[in-house]
Amino acid sequence: MSIPYGLSAAWGMGDTFIFMAALTDLDRQLLSALREDGRASVASLARKLGIARATVNSRLERLVSSGTIVGFTARVRDEVDPLAIRAIALMAVEGRSADKVIRQLRGLPEIWALHTTNGGWDLVAELRAESLSDFDQVLGRIRGIEGIVNSETSLLLSSVLR
Repeated sequence: MSIPYGLSAAWGMGDTFIFMAALTDLDRQLLSALREDGRASVASLARKLGIARATVNSRLERLVSSGTIVGFTARVRDEVDPLAIRAIALMAVEGRSADKVIRQLRGLPEIWALHTTNGGWDLVAELRAESLSDFDQVLGRIRGIEGIVNSETSLLLSSVLR
């Protein structure tokens, strides 16, 4: 299989082969600027990076169409909802059931982020719940997923760097 120019190949979920944009230094700078201010205009991004607006537009189009940028969202300060329960859950998955477990975990609205990892744990999830009771319920649903053989969860008390 030949790989189109400007793209690199990576394995996705299961046996799916996906293409991802090979990031240049300019792409990384653009992504960094968007992380700082996802609402920045093309004109302000162009000024900040010292490039033409057309270049920003074409880079953004390529990053979106390749799947590098998967969407734009609003980030809310933790202080806005100080009573929300936040936690990190580490999970060990049995054998080859990771894809099935991931599909089930994706259906839980309390999971804000989900990552595969190496080492003693197979998956890491960031959880958010409205109350300790809700948090307890989501932990029960996670532990009830067939294929999860062990888990460890730590509450996040405060964020010192984001």
